[in-house]
Order: sequence, then structure tokens, then C-alpha cells
Amino acid sequence: MASTEGVIKEPILAADGTPLKQALRRSQARERRAAFFLVAPLLLFILIVFAVPIASMIWRSVYNPEVRNFLPQTASALQQWDGEDVPPEPVFQAMAADMIVGVENRTIGRAAARINREIPGARSRMMRTARAVDEWSAPYSEKFLEADERWADLEFWRLLKRETRLITPAYYLLALDYEYTAEGEIRPRPEVYQIYKSLFWRTAWMSMLITGICILLAYPISYLMATQPTRIANLLLILVLLPFWTSLLVRTSAWIVLLQQQGVVNELLVALDIIDERGRLRMIYNRTGTIIAMTHILLPFMVLPLYSVMKTIPPSYLRAAKSLGAHPFRAWWRVYFPLTIPGLAAGCILVFILAIGYYITPALVGGDSGIFISNLIAQNMQGSSAQLKLAAALATILLAAVLIIYWVFNKLVGVDKLKFG
Repeated sequence: MASTEGVIKEPILAADGTPLKQALRRSQARERRAAFFLVAPLLLFILIVFAVPIASMIWRSVYNPEVRNFLPQTASALQQWDGEDVPPEPVFQAMAADMIVGVENRTIGRAAARINREIPGARSRMMRTARAVDEWSAPYSEKFLEADERWADLEFWRLLKRETRLITPAYYLLALDYEYTAEGEIRPRPEVYQIYKSLFWRTAWMSMLITGICILLAYPISYLMATQPTRIANLLLILVLLPFWTSLLVRTSAWIVLLQQQGVVNELLVALDIIDERGRLRMIYNRTGTIIAMTHILLPFMVLPLYSVMKTIPPSYLRAAKSLGAHPFRAWWRVYFPLTIPGLAAGCILVFILAIGYYITPALVGGDSGIFISNLIAQNMQGSSAQLKLAAALATILLAAVLIIYWVFNKLVGVDKLKFG
């Protein structure tokens, strides 16, 4: 038997003479680079249009530089204050220096307005003092207290110290109807001011109700379309898609015409003697109007996934179940319905996520009782810097809630099982 000792194994070479393993690694690297460059435009688009704005929104909701930028020396001096007694002379001296600069740059009013949101009357006190402080000399603490005894108010100075922190959770607490007090404590806001939490709950349950109504309406429509001949099914599909050919604003405005007290629906009910003139129904500028209009707008998003799944279910399944003795409803429930769950789940997630962030329809037909949290976010977006931060906090909480719902849905149903078309 020949011995293999001393035999040198030659490496397998590619056509160009390089080792095969090395050539294979180079080939795979080229393929990975080519794949990356193919998807790079999409990644860049998602980064610019989606990731960066969301990151900016989250950062804006906790970043609080305004008061610190307008009163920098006061902010620095307050870091050494323990909050237990009236601030020492260096704090008053720093405040006087910041006020002199603030009057020259016309920025003191913005800092005073921010403090005034939580301590009414603080703005007038600060502005009145700022106009006179350039004529004072040390000791400044005595001059401040002589001008207004409220400069000894510990709550004011504690609030000022809190507001000079660059990172603050105050707007998230406010979005959840809690207060971040000047002493740094967290407590529920008075009930009369608790509006955000109730709006979150209203948005959630109305979105679930709209989703449920869409299921009840979409299931028979989708079933009818799936069981009809192709020509009729296509005609019905066109009717389902017809609302997409008109503007969302036009569709919502049409419901105002239909549902108002002098509108088509009430006029028809009066003509049929179902109601009298004094009993006209109020179906607009309330929750009823929001539910009706949003159900109409979101219904196609439930019909299309259901129809796409039902179209693939052979009719012979139901016939086989009935031939084996099953009641028609039992055959439908045990055989047909489970096969439609991927489309039903896809429709539910589409309708619910779209509904929970809807803005135009609740704004036009919702009135005071039918608006969503998105309407309050939009309202705060048009306000001051503090309102912008509150809007960012509300939007971030809404985004987090949607992601949690999506995660739970994925655990219970499985996103990989969904069929959107």
C-alpha cells in the first residue's frame, strides 16, 4: 500500500489562477456590495423621510434649552442652590446680569412667558424688574425683594432651576396628565385639566369600534364578491375602489351635507314621518359623525384583504362540510372562517392603525366630543415652543402605543401569516 506521507496537496485554483476559496470570497463580497447599492436608495429614503424626523421629534420632546439659553448665568448659579431657602446673592446677581442682556436682546420676555405658564403673574413681575435692574447696584438680593416681595417665593426659583435643565421629562408627564412640580415631585394634575389621558382612551376605543364596524360590513361584501362570477365581482370591486378616486376632503365634506340637522338623512326621515321637525337627529360634529365618516373611509382597507383571501378558498370546502352533515353555519364557522383569518387580521391591523392616527375627518366632523389625540397634536404644533414640545411628546407616546399594539398583534397572530392582497 502506497504511503501518502510527504505528498504536498496542491490548492484548487480558479480559472485566473487564484485559490478557489479566495476567489469565492471575492465573488460573494462583490454580490453583497451590489445588493447593498441596489437597496441603498431605499435605505437613504427611509432614513431621510422616516428615521430622522422621528428621532428629531423624540429629541425635541425632552430637549429644553430655551430658558437656559435666555438666562445662562442664572442657570449656572442655581446649580449650587439647595432649594431650601431664598437663593444667595450670587443668584440674584446672575439674574440681574441676564435681565440686562435679555432687555437688550429682547429675549427676557420669552423666558418670562415660559415661567408664566406654570406660575401666573411671573411674566409681569420679571418684565417690570428687568426694566429697572440696570439702575441697581449690589447687593442685588435686597433690591429684588424691595421691588417685589414675591422674589422670595421658593416655588418660583425651584421652577426656574427645573426649567434650566437641558433634558426634562416634564412634557411626557404633562402628556399623561401628571405635573412635574418645581420641587421635582410628580403628581396627578387637577381633574379639570386632565384632557390628554381621556383623549388617548377615546382615540383607542373609537378606533376599535370603527374597526369592529368595518369587520361587520366588510365580511358580507367580501364574501359576496368572492362568490360571484368574475364579471360581477370586478364590477363590485370597482364600486369598492370608487371612493379612492375622490379626495378625502370631499368625501368627509359629503358626510357633513348628508348628516347635518337640515341634511339629506334628516329630511328623508321627516318626509317618511319617522321623526318630526323638532326631533331631528344630531349626527354631525360629535362622535357619531366621526364613526360614520371614518367607517366609510376605512371600509375598503378591510374589504380588499378579506376579498383577496376569500377568492383563494375553493367553494368545494363548504359543500364538502355540508355533505358530511354539518349545519351551514357550523360549516362556515369551522371550515370557511378559519381560512379567512389572515385577510381579516391584515384588515384589522390596517384599519386600526390608520384610524388611531387619523386627523382630517375627526377635525371636520368630530366637534368637541369626536376629535382624536392627533387633532390635539396638530393644535399644539401651531403654538409656542413649549406647545411644540408637548406635541412631540404626545406624538411619541402615540407612536410607542402603536408599536406595542403591533408587537402584541405579532405575538398573538403573527405578521408573517397576514395576506394583504
